[in-house]
Amino acid sequence: MSTSVQTPSAAPTSNPQATTTATAGVDGRGILITEPAMRQLGTLMASQGGNKVLRVGVRSGGCSGMSYTMDFIEGADILVEDETYTYEPAGAPGFRVVCDPKSLLYIYGMQLDFSSALIGGGFNFTNPNASQTCGCGSSFAV
Repeated sequence: MSTSVQTPSAAPTSNPQATTTATAGVDGRGILITEPAMRQLGTLMASQGGNKVLRVGVRSGGCSGMSYTMDFIEGADILVEDETYTYEPAGAPGFRVVCDPKSLLYIYGMQLDFSSALIGGGFNFTNPNASQTCGCGSSFAV
């Protein structure tokens, strides 16, 4: 069973009161992932084949000091100290997201959204821990 949370949409919409449903992992923890992002991740996972998982994290760099990272890794490459979250979207295959403990300090509670818009499209991060973000949305400061 997934936990749903109503959170403001990361992308501007014509309706300022619009909300996007974001889902945490089956244990109610982890990164919040919206339905559009789950569909896109499911499609990307299927094209990867094998036993892939999504690694999400942060690294030093970017115009605000830290930047987000996302990459598909083999399930066998999950480290002992990694936190693993399982997502089971309705009508789509489940998948796992892993994050190292250091990155999790900076992105716990973050919302991952996906937009197919021509301008500003792609994966969008909304991080409640960020004190400052850059214009492109791919880096932040705490």
